[in-house]
Amino acid sequence: MPVFLDQEIKFLPGVGPQRAEILKKELKITTFRDLIYYYPYKYIDRTRFYKISEIHSQMPYIQVKGVIRAMETVGTGNKQRLNARFYDETGSIELTWFRAIKWQKENLKLNKEYIVFGKPTEFGGKISVVHPELETEEEKLLQPSGLFQGYYNTTENMKKKYLTSKTIHKMQLTLLNVVKGKIPETLPKELVARLKLMSLEAALTNIHKPETTVELKKATFRLKFEELFFIQLKILALKHNRNQKFKGFRFEHVGYNFNKFYSDFLPFELTNAQKKVIKEIRRDVNQHTQMNRLLQGDVGSGKTLVALMTMLLAMDNGFQSCLMAPTEILAQQHFQSISRFLNGMNIKVGLLTGSTKVSERREIHEALQSGEMQIIIGTHALIEDAVMFDKLGLVVIDEQHRFGVAQRAKLWQKNELIPPHILVMTATPIPRTLAMTVYGDLDVSVIDELPPGRKPIQTMHFYENRRKQVNNFLKQQIDKGTQVYIVYPLISESEKMDLKNLEEGYRHISESFPEFKISMVHGKMKPAVKENAMQHFKNGESQIMVATTVIEVGVDVPNASVMVIESAERFGLSQLHQLRGRVGRGAEQSYCILMSSYKLSNESRKRLETMVRTNDGFEIAEVDMKLRGPGDLEGTAQSGMGFDLKIANLGKDGEILQMARNVANDILDDDPFLQKENNRLLLQSLLSNKETEFDWSSIS
Repeated sequence: MPVFLDQEIKFLPGVGPQRAEILKKELKITTFRDLIYYYPYKYIDRTRFYKISEIHSQMPYIQVKGVIRAMETVGTGNKQRLNARFYDETGSIELTWFRAIKWQKENLKLNKEYIVFGKPTEFGGKISVVHPELETEEEKLLQPSGLFQGYYNTTENMKKKYLTSKTIHKMQLTLLNVVKGKIPETLPKELVARLKLMSLEAALTNIHKPETTVELKKATFRLKFEELFFIQLKILALKHNRNQKFKGFRFEHVGYNFNKFYSDFLPFELTNAQKKVIKEIRRDVNQHTQMNRLLQGDVGSGKTLVALMTMLLAMDNGFQSCLMAPTEILAQQHFQSISRFLNGMNIKVGLLTGSTKVSERREIHEALQSGEMQIIIGTHALIEDAVMFDKLGLVVIDEQHRFGVAQRAKLWQKNELIPPHILVMTATPIPRTLAMTVYGDLDVSVIDELPPGRKPIQTMHFYENRRKQVNNFLKQQIDKGTQVYIVYPLISESEKMDLKNLEEGYRHISESFPEFKISMVHGKMKPAVKENAMQHFKNGESQIMVATTVIEVGVDVPNASVMVIESAERFGLSQLHQLRGRVGRGAEQSYCILMSSYKLSNESRKRLETMVRTNDGFEIAEVDMKLRGPGDLEGTAQSGMGFDLKIANLGKDGEILQMARNVANDILDDDPFLQKENNRLLLQSLLSNKETEFDWSSIS
C-alpha cells in the first residue's frame, strides 16, 4: 500500500515531465508522498467578500465580486502591462498584469462576473491589484478548496514558469482525490485512540483543505506529534540499543589521585552544580555500559575542572584519558590550565597538536603506548593512526559541534573491544528542545552557576552618537590596568567589505588611542602571525585587541575585562553571548558594550535587548531559537541536524516534543526492539522513514 505514495510526481494529472523537473529542482519534490507532505505556511479565509468601497492599501488581501468593463495594454517591450478596470456596485479598482498578457487578453471576458483575489496596493491615489487570482462562480463551486485556502512557499524560478502557490494548491486537491483511501496509518490503533489523534489520512486532507479552524488545529497537532515522535523513537531506540550492545569500562574505585586532588589541590570550592555533575558522571562510569554524556555550561563555569576530575577517576582505575579541542590555541589553554591544576601531583600530561615537533611526537607516542603518560590533550592530531594507547578509558571532546561525526568515531576505535567513555563539553548553551533532538541520545548535564567571586558581566547598548563617551570609558579602564577586545563582524558574503571595515577600524582606534599598543587578528592571517598577535595580547604586551570572531572560541585572558562589539546588530544571539564570555574571567567587574547603527530591525532590537537584560545562556539560546529557528543555531547547522522538520518547530512545539519523547520512552522501556505485535507498525514506519536516515549512533 505505501508504494502507491512513492509514484513519481509526473504521473499526477496536471503535472507532467516539465513541471516535475521544476518541482524536483526547486522544492526536492519527486513523489506523491513528497507533495502531500509539503505543507502550507499560512491560510487565508476565503469566506469573506469585501465591497470595493471598503478596500484600502493596508489590507493583507481582498476578495471581491464584480465585472471587468474595460482593458488596455500600456507600454512596449519589457515594460508592457495589461490594465483592466474592475467594478462592483460601490466603485472600481484597477487590475494589472506584467506577465502572460496575451493569454489574459484572450481569456478574460468583459461584463462577465468574476471573483478577484489579491493584495491591494495604492499607486497615484488609485487602488490596484497586481497579478490577481480570477475565477468565475462556477469554477469556485467546481473546486471545493476548503473554506481556508492554504498558501505554499514557492521560488522566483517557479513563479517565472507560472508555478504559483495556487498551482500547488490545485495539485494538492488533485492528489487528495487520487490517494483517497490509500493512505495507510503509521501509528498503532491503540496509540491513536489513547492520545485522541486524528487519523493520518484525515490529518493530511485537513492540512491542505481545512473546513474549520478546529479541524485544522487537530490536523496540525497530529502531524507535528508524528514528526517529533518518530525522531524521538529513532534516537531513543539507538540509545537503548547502544546500552545493550556496548559494554563500558567500570571505574569503581575513587582512589588516591581523585581524593588527593580534591583535598589538597582544588583551587576553589566546587559549586553545587559541579558537584551534581560529578555525581552524575560517577554513576555512569560505575556501570558496565559506555557513558555518553553532554556537559553544558557557560564560558567560565568550570567544565574543564569537572573533566579533569573525571580523568583522575579514570586514572585511579588504571585508564588513560584524552581531551580533544578544535583549535591549537584551545588545546594549549587546556594543557596549561590542567598542568597548573596538577602541579606537584606527579602525573604525566602531554600536548599533541599539528605543530608538535617530530622528536616530541615520537616520545609522546611511546609514552602513550607504554601507559607511562596518563593524560593527553590535543587537536585533530590525536585521531592519527600513529597515536596508540595502552588503555584508553575516557575521551573528552570540547566544543563538539566543530568536529565531524567521522572524526569523533575514530577516537572510539582506539580500543579494540570496549569503547571508551565519552564526555562531550560545550559552552554553546543548547535549548532544551534542541538538546532532546540533536543530542537526544546523550545524557545531558548542566553547570548552571558560576564559581564564587565571579561578578556578572554588565552589558550596555549604545548608538554611534555615543562613540566619544565609549572611548573615554575604554581609556579609563585601560589606565586601571585592564585590557580591551574590540570585535568586528566577518560574514562570508561580505567578507572583503568586512575586512576593509576591520582595517579602517584598526586605523581609527590607533588614532583614538595613540598611547596604547594594539594587536589585530582575523581568520585570513597566516596561523603563525595570528598566534603571535594573540600571544602578545595574552602576555599583556598590547592593551587592545582588534579582531573578528576568531576569538569567539579560544583565548583566555583573565586581565581582559571589556568587550566592545561593533555593528552588534549583525551578530546572532548565541554568537554575541559567546563573545561576551571572553571577558569576566578575573575578579574585576567586566563590561560588554554593544555598538549599533540607528536602523535596527525588530529582530535585531530584540537580540540586543535580550543581551542587555540577561546573562543566562539558556534563556538566550531559547530566545535565539524562537527568532532564528533550529537549523541556523550555532553548531547545529555544521553538525547536520540529521532530520528535516516539515511542520513542527522546535522553538514553539516544546510541549509536543516532550510528550512525543515520553510516549517513545514508555514504548521502548516495555519493548526495546519493537518486537511485540502492537509495535510492528512502528518498526515498519521507522525503517521506511527516509527523514531519519542519519546514523544517530555516531553522533558522539
